[in-house]
Amino acid sequence: MFGQLIEKLKASPKTIVFTEGTDARILEASARLLSSTFLKPILIGNEQEVQAAAEKTGFNINGAIIMDPTKYDKMEEMVAAMVELRKGKMTPEQCRELLLQGNYFGTMLVKMGVADCLLGGATYSTADTVRPALQLIKTKPGNKIVSSCFIMVRAAATGSNEVLAMGDCAINIDPSEDDLVEIARECAHCARVFGIDPKVALLSYSTKGSGKGPDVDKMRNATEKLLATNPDFAVDGELQFDAAVSPAVGGLKCPDSPVAGHANTFIFPNISAGNIGYKMVQRLGNFDAYGPILLGLNAPINDLSRGCNAMEVYSMAIITAALA
Repeated sequence: MFGQLIEKLKASPKTIVFTEGTDARILEASARLLSSTFLKPILIGNEQEVQAAAEKTGFNINGAIIMDPTKYDKMEEMVAAMVELRKGKMTPEQCRELLLQGNYFGTMLVKMGVADCLLGGATYSTADTVRPALQLIKTKPGNKIVSSCFIMVRAAATGSNEVLAMGDCAINIDPSEDDLVEIARECAHCARVFGIDPKVALLSYSTKGSGKGPDVDKMRNATEKLLATNPDFAVDGELQFDAAVSPAVGGLKCPDSPVAGHANTFIFPNISAGNIGYKMVQRLGNFDAYGPILLGLNAPINDLSRGCNAMEVYSMAIITAALA
Protein backbone atom coordinates (compact mmCIF):
# COMPACT_ATOMS: atom_id res chain seq x y z
CA MET A 1 0.00 0.00 0.00
CA PHE A 2 2.74 2.45 0.92
CA GLY A 3 4.60 1.63 -2.27
CA GLN A 4 1.58 2.82 -4.27
CA LEU A 5 1.32 6.01 -2.22
CA ILE A 6 5.03 6.76 -2.63
CA GLU A 7 4.80 6.26 -6.40
CA LYS A 8 1.91 8.72 -6.43
CA LEU A 9 3.99 11.26 -4.50
CA LYS A 10 7.03 10.74 -6.72
CA ALA A 11 4.86 11.82 -9.65
CA SER A 12 3.76 14.92 -7.72
CA PRO A 13 6.09 15.69 -4.76
CA LYS A 14 4.62 17.53 -1.75
CA THR A 15 5.74 19.63 1.19
CA ILE A 16 4.61 18.76 4.70
CA VAL A 17 4.70 20.87 7.88
CA PHE A 18 5.72 19.25 11.16
CA THR A 19 4.56 21.47 14.00
CA GLU A 20 7.03 20.07 16.55
CA GLY A 21 10.44 20.48 14.91
CA THR A 22 12.60 19.57 17.90
CA ASP A 23 10.87 16.28 18.71
CA ALA A 24 13.20 13.29 18.22
CA ARG A 25 10.50 11.23 16.47
CA ILE A 26 9.79 14.06 14.03
CA LEU A 27 13.49 14.45 13.34
CA GLU A 28 13.96 10.74 12.68
CA ALA A 29 11.01 10.63 10.29
CA SER A 30 12.23 13.81 8.58
CA ALA A 31 15.71 12.36 8.10
CA ARG A 32 14.17 9.35 6.40
CA LEU A 33 11.99 11.54 4.18
CA LEU A 34 14.99 13.67 3.23
CA SER A 35 16.77 10.58 1.89
CA SER A 36 14.08 10.49 -0.83
CA THR A 37 12.60 13.16 -3.09
CA PHE A 38 8.84 12.68 -2.83
CA LEU A 39 8.05 14.60 0.38
CA LYS A 40 9.92 17.61 1.78
CA PRO A 41 9.59 18.47 5.47
CA ILE A 42 9.19 21.91 7.01
CA LEU A 43 10.21 21.83 10.67
CA ILE A 44 8.76 24.55 12.90
CA GLY A 45 10.94 25.85 15.69
CA ASN A 46 13.98 27.90 16.58
CA GLU A 47 16.64 26.96 14.03
CA GLN A 48 19.45 26.57 16.56
CA GLU A 49 17.27 24.43 18.82
CA VAL A 50 16.12 22.22 15.92
CA GLN A 51 19.70 21.76 14.69
CA ALA A 52 20.91 21.04 18.23
CA ALA A 53 18.17 18.44 18.73
CA ALA A 54 19.11 16.79 15.43
CA GLU A 55 22.79 16.67 16.38
CA LYS A 56 21.97 15.27 19.81
CA THR A 57 19.86 12.48 18.36
CA GLY A 58 22.17 11.87 15.39
CA PHE A 59 19.66 12.46 12.61
CA ASN A 60 20.74 14.13 9.39
CA ILE A 61 18.21 16.83 8.50
CA ASN A 62 20.30 18.59 5.88
CA GLY A 63 17.90 19.93 3.28
CA ALA A 64 15.00 20.38 5.65
CA ILE A 65 13.33 23.79 5.78
CA ILE A 66 13.33 25.15 9.33
CA MET A 67 10.88 27.95 10.03
CA ASP A 68 10.90 30.03 13.20
CA PRO A 69 7.62 31.94 13.73
CA THR A 70 9.48 34.69 15.58
CA LYS A 71 11.66 35.35 12.52
CA TYR A 72 9.17 34.75 9.71
CA ASP A 73 9.55 37.58 7.19
CA LYS A 74 5.91 37.42 6.07
CA MET A 75 4.38 37.45 9.55
CA GLU A 76 2.41 40.66 9.00
CA GLU A 77 0.88 39.22 5.84
CA MET A 78 0.03 36.06 7.78
CA VAL A 79 -1.52 38.06 10.63
CA ALA A 80 -3.70 40.01 8.18
CA ALA A 81 -4.82 36.79 6.50
CA MET A 82 -5.70 35.21 9.83
CA VAL A 83 -7.67 38.27 10.97
CA GLU A 84 -9.70 38.02 7.76
CA LEU A 85 -10.28 34.30 8.23
CA ARG A 86 -11.47 34.80 11.80
CA LYS A 87 -13.91 37.47 10.59
CA GLY A 88 -13.68 39.86 13.52
CA LYS A 89 -13.41 37.18 16.21
CA MET A 90 -9.75 38.01 16.86
CA THR A 91 -7.72 41.20 16.86
CA PRO A 92 -4.38 41.44 15.02
CA GLU A 93 -2.61 41.26 18.39
CA GLN A 94 -4.45 38.06 19.35
CA CYS A 95 -3.67 36.49 15.98
CA ARG A 96 0.00 37.47 16.19
CA GLU A 97 0.25 35.85 19.62
CA LEU A 98 -1.34 32.60 18.43
CA LEU A 99 0.87 32.52 15.33
CA LEU A 100 3.92 32.22 17.54
CA GLN A 101 2.64 28.71 18.35
CA GLY A 102 3.65 25.93 15.99
CA ASN A 103 0.13 24.59 15.51
CA TYR A 104 -1.36 27.92 14.34
CA PHE A 105 1.75 28.98 12.41
CA GLY A 106 1.92 25.62 10.61
CA THR A 107 -1.76 25.65 9.76
CA MET A 108 -1.43 29.11 8.22
CA LEU A 109 1.54 27.91 6.15
CA VAL A 110 -0.82 25.37 4.60
CA LYS A 111 -3.59 27.94 4.20
CA MET A 112 -1.25 30.34 2.42
CA GLY A 113 0.08 27.65 0.08
CA VAL A 114 3.60 27.47 1.51
CA ALA A 115 3.01 23.80 2.33
CA ASP A 116 0.59 21.18 1.01
CA CYS A 117 -0.32 19.50 4.30
CA LEU A 118 0.40 19.32 8.03
CA LEU A 119 1.08 16.65 10.62
CA GLY A 120 1.04 17.52 14.31
CA GLY A 121 0.20 16.08 17.69
CA ALA A 122 3.48 14.48 18.79
CA THR A 123 3.25 16.80 21.79
CA TYR A 124 0.09 18.81 21.04
CA SER A 125 -3.32 17.43 22.01
CA THR A 126 -5.80 16.41 19.32
CA ALA A 127 -7.86 19.51 20.12
CA ASP A 128 -4.81 21.73 19.61
CA THR A 129 -4.28 20.23 16.15
CA VAL A 130 -7.93 20.18 15.07
CA ARG A 131 -8.94 23.61 16.40
CA PRO A 132 -6.63 25.68 14.12
CA ALA A 133 -7.65 23.50 11.17
CA LEU A 134 -11.35 24.20 11.80
CA GLN A 135 -10.75 27.92 12.27
CA LEU A 136 -8.36 28.48 9.36
CA ILE A 137 -8.47 25.64 6.81
CA LYS A 138 -12.20 25.06 7.36
CA THR A 139 -14.40 22.40 5.81
CA LYS A 140 -14.82 21.70 2.11
CA PRO A 141 -17.72 23.37 0.29
CA GLY A 142 -20.84 21.34 1.01
CA ASN A 143 -19.36 19.78 4.15
CA LYS A 144 -20.48 20.79 7.62
CA ILE A 145 -18.28 18.59 9.79
CA VAL A 146 -14.80 17.18 10.14
CA SER A 147 -14.78 13.43 10.58
CA SER A 148 -12.15 10.70 10.67
CA CYS A 149 -11.21 7.38 9.15
CA PHE A 150 -8.87 4.58 10.12
CA ILE A 151 -7.20 2.55 7.38
CA MET A 152 -6.71 -1.03 8.57
CA VAL A 153 -4.06 -3.15 6.83
CA ARG A 154 -3.24 -6.85 7.17
CA ALA A 155 -0.98 -9.02 5.04
CA ALA A 156 -3.03 -11.61 3.14
CA ALA A 157 -2.00 -15.17 2.32
CA THR A 158 -1.86 -14.23 -1.36
CA GLY A 159 1.00 -11.83 -0.65
CA SER A 160 -1.10 -8.71 -1.16
CA ASN A 161 -2.65 -6.62 1.61
CA GLU A 162 -6.17 -6.73 2.96
CA VAL A 163 -7.20 -3.08 3.40
CA LEU A 164 -10.31 -1.79 5.16
CA ALA A 165 -11.63 1.68 6.02
CA MET A 166 -13.51 2.51 9.22
CA GLY A 167 -15.17 5.75 10.34
CA ASP A 168 -15.91 7.76 12.34
CA CYS A 169 -13.90 6.33 15.21
CA ALA A 170 -12.35 9.47 16.69
CA ILE A 171 -14.15 12.80 16.16
CA ASN A 172 -17.97 12.83 16.14
CA ILE A 173 -19.48 11.46 19.33
CA ASP A 174 -23.05 10.88 18.13
CA PRO A 175 -23.38 11.81 14.45
CA SER A 176 -26.77 12.67 13.01
CA GLU A 177 -28.21 11.12 9.84
CA ASP A 178 -26.82 13.98 7.76
CA ASP A 179 -23.46 13.71 9.52
CA LEU A 180 -23.35 10.01 8.66
CA VAL A 181 -23.98 10.81 4.99
CA GLU A 182 -20.92 13.09 5.03
CA ILE A 183 -18.85 10.54 6.95
CA ALA A 184 -19.73 7.78 4.48
CA ARG A 185 -18.88 9.93 1.47
CA GLU A 186 -15.57 11.07 2.93
CA CYS A 187 -14.58 7.58 4.08
CA ALA A 188 -15.31 6.20 0.62
CA HIS A 189 -13.14 8.91 -0.94
CA CYS A 190 -10.36 8.16 1.55
CA ALA A 191 -10.68 4.43 0.84
CA ARG A 192 -10.11 5.03 -2.88
CA VAL A 193 -6.85 6.85 -2.15
CA PHE A 194 -5.61 3.66 -0.51
CA GLY A 195 -6.62 1.38 -3.35
CA ILE A 196 -9.96 0.23 -1.93
CA ASP A 197 -12.97 -0.02 -4.22
CA PRO A 198 -15.38 1.06 -1.48
CA LYS A 199 -18.31 -1.14 -0.58
CA VAL A 200 -19.84 0.81 2.28
CA ALA A 201 -21.81 -0.74 5.13
CA LEU A 202 -23.68 1.42 7.64
CA LEU A 203 -23.50 -0.79 10.71
CA SER A 204 -26.12 -1.49 13.35
CA TYR A 205 -27.38 -4.18 15.72
CA SER A 206 -30.10 -4.75 13.12
CA THR A 207 -30.14 -5.99 9.54
CA LYS A 208 -32.95 -4.66 7.37
CA GLY A 209 -35.47 -4.23 10.16
CA SER A 210 -34.57 -7.27 12.29
CA GLY A 211 -34.21 -4.91 15.25
CA LYS A 212 -35.94 -1.73 16.31
CA GLY A 213 -34.81 1.54 17.85
CA PRO A 214 -33.65 5.10 17.09
CA ASP A 215 -30.11 4.00 16.20
CA VAL A 216 -31.49 1.51 13.70
CA ASP A 217 -33.66 4.19 12.13
CA LYS A 218 -30.70 6.56 11.98
CA MET A 219 -28.50 4.15 10.00
CA ARG A 220 -31.34 3.16 7.66
CA ASN A 221 -32.35 6.77 7.00
CA ALA A 222 -28.73 7.82 6.43
CA THR A 223 -28.38 5.07 3.84
CA GLU A 224 -31.52 6.21 2.06
CA LYS A 225 -30.33 9.84 2.05
CA LEU A 226 -26.97 8.82 0.64
CA LEU A 227 -28.55 6.78 -2.14
CA ALA A 228 -30.97 9.59 -2.95
CA THR A 229 -28.08 11.87 -3.91
CA ASN A 230 -25.64 9.15 -5.04
CA PRO A 231 -27.72 6.37 -6.63
CA ASP A 232 -24.63 4.55 -7.96
CA PHE A 233 -22.94 4.49 -4.56
CA ALA A 234 -22.11 0.94 -3.38
CA VAL A 235 -23.69 1.29 0.05
CA ASP A 236 -26.17 -0.60 2.17
CA GLY A 237 -27.60 -0.32 5.65
CA GLU A 238 -28.61 -0.93 8.21
CA LEU A 239 -26.42 -4.05 8.41
CA GLN A 240 -25.06 -6.11 11.26
CA PHE A 241 -21.35 -6.74 11.01
CA ASP A 242 -21.70 -10.43 10.12
CA ALA A 243 -24.14 -9.59 7.33
CA ALA A 244 -21.68 -6.98 6.07
CA VAL A 245 -18.62 -9.25 5.89
CA SER A 246 -19.79 -12.86 5.63
CA PRO A 247 -20.93 -13.92 2.13
CA ALA A 248 -23.02 -16.71 3.66
CA VAL A 249 -24.81 -14.45 6.15
CA GLY A 250 -25.07 -11.55 3.72
CA GLY A 251 -26.49 -13.80 1.01
CA LEU A 252 -29.07 -15.20 3.42
CA LYS A 253 -30.20 -11.91 4.96
CA CYS A 254 -29.74 -9.53 2.00
CA PRO A 255 -29.61 -11.57 -1.22
CA ASP A 256 -29.99 -8.53 -3.49
CA SER A 257 -27.52 -6.26 -1.68
CA PRO A 258 -24.51 -4.87 -3.63
CA VAL A 259 -22.56 -4.72 -0.36
CA ALA A 260 -23.68 -7.41 2.10
CA GLY A 261 -21.05 -10.09 2.57
CA HIS A 262 -18.36 -8.06 0.82
CA ALA A 263 -18.15 -4.74 2.69
CA ASN A 264 -14.73 -3.13 3.10
CA THR A 265 -15.69 0.36 4.32
CA PHE A 266 -17.55 0.47 7.62
CA ILE A 267 -19.55 3.36 9.06
CA PHE A 268 -20.38 3.18 12.76
CA PRO A 269 -23.43 4.73 14.45
CA ASN A 270 -21.37 6.56 17.11
CA ILE A 271 -17.86 7.04 18.41
CA SER A 272 -18.20 4.34 21.08
CA ALA A 273 -18.97 1.65 18.52
CA GLY A 274 -16.32 2.99 16.14
CA ASN A 275 -13.52 3.21 18.66
CA ILE A 276 -14.27 -0.23 20.09
CA GLY A 277 -14.72 -1.71 16.62
CA TYR A 278 -11.46 -0.59 15.05
CA LYS A 279 -9.46 -1.58 18.14
CA MET A 280 -11.01 -5.05 18.16
CA VAL A 281 -10.09 -5.48 14.50
CA GLN A 282 -6.59 -4.19 15.24
CA ARG A 283 -5.89 -6.38 18.26
CA LEU A 284 -7.85 -9.55 17.51
CA GLY A 285 -7.55 -9.45 13.72
CA ASN A 286 -3.86 -8.46 13.68
CA PHE A 287 -4.46 -5.43 11.48
CA ASP A 288 -2.18 -2.40 11.50
CA ALA A 289 -4.26 0.73 12.16
CA TYR A 290 -3.36 4.01 10.45
CA GLY A 291 -5.15 7.09 11.68
CA PRO A 292 -7.20 8.85 12.67
CA ILE A 293 -7.10 10.46 9.24
CA LEU A 294 -9.06 13.71 9.38
CA LEU A 295 -11.66 14.09 6.61
CA GLY A 296 -13.74 16.97 5.29
CA LEU A 297 -11.14 19.76 5.48
CA ASN A 298 -10.00 21.92 2.57
CA ALA A 299 -6.44 20.62 3.00
CA PRO A 300 -4.94 17.53 4.68
CA ILE A 301 -4.28 18.11 8.38
CA ASN A 302 -3.61 15.08 10.55
CA ASP A 303 -3.07 14.34 14.20
CA LEU A 304 -0.51 12.00 15.75
CA SER A 305 -0.85 10.10 18.97
CA ARG A 306 1.41 11.54 21.64
CA GLY A 307 2.64 7.98 22.17
CA CYS A 308 3.62 7.55 18.51
CA ASN A 309 7.01 6.32 17.34
CA ALA A 310 9.12 7.58 14.43
CA MET A 311 7.84 4.90 12.06
CA GLU A 312 4.26 5.96 12.73
CA VAL A 313 5.23 9.58 12.05
CA TYR A 314 6.82 8.55 8.73
CA SER A 315 3.79 6.47 7.72
CA MET A 316 1.28 9.18 8.66
CA ALA A 317 3.35 11.77 6.77
CA ILE A 318 3.04 9.70 3.58
CA ILE A 319 -0.69 9.15 4.17
CA THR A 320 -1.28 12.86 4.82
CA ALA A 321 0.63 13.95 1.73
CA ALA A 322 -1.13 11.39 -0.46
CA LEU A 323 -4.42 13.09 0.38
CA ALA A 324 -3.17 16.46 -0.86
